[in-house]
This record gives sequence, structure tokens and C-alpha cells, in this order.
Amino acid sequence: MTIAPPHIAKICDEYGVSIIPANRYPGVGETRAVGAMTKIAARHGEGHLRLVLTTLAETSNNHAFIDRDTLWCVSHLIRAYPNLIENQMSDWLAVFDEMPLGEMAFHNARSLRGHVKLPHSLAGMVNERIYRKLGEKALEPDLFDDMRETG
Repeated sequence: MTIAPPHIAKICDEYGVSIIPANRYPGVGETRAVGAMTKIAARHGEGHLRLVLTTLAETSNNHAFIDRDTLWCVSHLIRAYPNLIENQMSDWLAVFDEMPLGEMAFHNARSLRGHVKLPHSLAGMVNERIYRKLGEKALEPDLFDDMRETG
């Protein structure tokens, strides 16, 4: 088992996330990204890490994909959208409930590894989804937008 600092292990336990050895592929509710969580907590506080884990571990499509890139991606976006976190947390979580973050992260890594920082490019992909659902165009989307949902 990967040795995690006690405060990180405790936070993971609160969210039902198991820390596994670095040589194992994580399953649902497992992570090996102890270093990322430790750095996020050190830089932004344990409360911030809890928000990151709430976003990943407590949303439908994301409990199975808690890795370095998704942790940092969500951390960056939480810092970018403090008003959403403060005033529309349930809407924030609803967007992540609908989002296939694991699939997005897989394709992001497959396409861009070695070219850009993966958490940053993933954050751009996720940001586009957040903007569509919660941004200024959410109520009245652009008629010519090719990503528009049709009914």
C-alpha cells in the first residue's frame, strides 16, 4: 500500500476513496495520486481538497477516475469559479454528474500527452462544459453552435 500522510488518508477515508499502490491500476473509488492530493492540500488547504474530492468522489460519473490530472483539473476550476462554488454548489455538482470526465481525461491524455500539461488541457475541456451549463449562454445558446443539443 502507498503510504499517505495521515491527514490525506483521513480525508480520503471520509470520501470512501481507497489509496492503492502506485503499481496498481485504480478501480472505482481508488486512487494512487497521493502526491497530488498532498500538494493540493499544502497549497490551498484541506478544505479545498475536500471540495475537489466532493466534486470527484460524490458525482455519478467521476468516482471511478480520481487521478493526478483530474484532481489538479478540478482544483484549478474550483479556484477559477469561486462564485459557483459559493452560490451554486448543487449546480456545479450536477454538471459533473453529467460529465464523462474519465472518458474525457483518457482522450485528453491519449491526444496531448507530451505536448501540453494534461491537467490544464483537461480543465479547458471541462470549462467548456461548465460554461455551456452555467455560463451566460446557458439559457439562450448560440443558434449556430455545433455543440448545441438538439431535441
